[in-house]
Amino acid sequence: MLINGVFEGGGVKGIALAGGVSAAMKQGHVFHQVAGTSSGAIVAALLAAGYTGEEMKEIIFRTPFKTFMQRSLIFNTKIIGPAARLLIKKGLYSGEALEQWVSGLLAAKGIRNFGDLKHNQLRIIASDITQGKLLVLPEDIAQYGIDPRKFSIAKAVRMSTSIPYFFDPVMIRRQIKSSAKAAPFAEQFYYIVDGGLLSNYPLWVFDRDTDREDIIPVIGFQLVGKSETPTHTIKGPITMLEALFGTMLSAHDERYIEMKNRFRTVKIPTLGVGNTQFNLSKELSLALYDSGYQAAQDYFNKWSAQTYEENYLKYVLRVPTK
Repeated sequence: MLINGVFEGGGVKGIALAGGVSAAMKQGHVFHQVAGTSSGAIVAALLAAGYTGEEMKEIIFRTPFKTFMQRSLIFNTKIIGPAARLLIKKGLYSGEALEQWVSGLLAAKGIRNFGDLKHNQLRIIASDITQGKLLVLPEDIAQYGIDPRKFSIAKAVRMSTSIPYFFDPVMIRRQIKSSAKAAPFAEQFYYIVDGGLLSNYPLWVFDRDTDREDIIPVIGFQLVGKSETPTHTIKGPITMLEALFGTMLSAHDERYIEMKNRFRTVKIPTLGVGNTQFNLSKELSLALYDSGYQAAQDYFNKWSAQTYEENYLKYVLRVPTK
């Protein structure tokens, strides 16, 4: 059966989403359109490119995620180095390695830009902190004078995964009319960061496309569970920033899911793993994957298209019941 999939962000915890995808596919569900934020954007992009959950599992085990935490040697000097990088680059680590990794995976399936996919097949959520607004990519990239169909999927994923102050923001240069006076260099860019700032679980993204006559089930995959480390050790401005944004992103996992979304949400336990815990062991990575698989299997074992449609009409479209 065709379904639309929505994948919540959660940093490295997104490994569990791949398990959820595998279970859904094994039960015969086919992903029609997909959307995601942060690590959920990675899973959505790989699905749109044609990867299966099992292929994602193989990718997880051959990828050393700690290699994404790249920075020049000059910024590795204890205390001073990271602080200097934050001041200059506005992030502790570059997001280039992650972008290149995603780009390589997509290219292996012959996919590079959004134009290589079907219309609306993939949507990625990001945050423009310069203008203070949410972006649904690729369509909203047109606001910056960029053709959505020619826009790089890997670049969109990098935008969505740029956890503030952990990874560098993605900068888009403002278009300046030839007759206009040039603004100071620092004011010539828009800064784009993690979509989780504004919408970490974008179930709403497909609702605006759906009416009573055309209901393709929207199934969300949400990462839930508090970290096993309830407190953050704050020793200075860098650790304070890490604690601030780590708390902000993790708070999404604990928020109340109202009934209009509960019936279409696969809740996946994340086993106490933190968003930026990139040095995961293979054993813990497998445990996360299995957690996602089991949660989705349990969900779909109880799921039916008829019950879904009844709940969708009642809670989302608010059609009066007899």
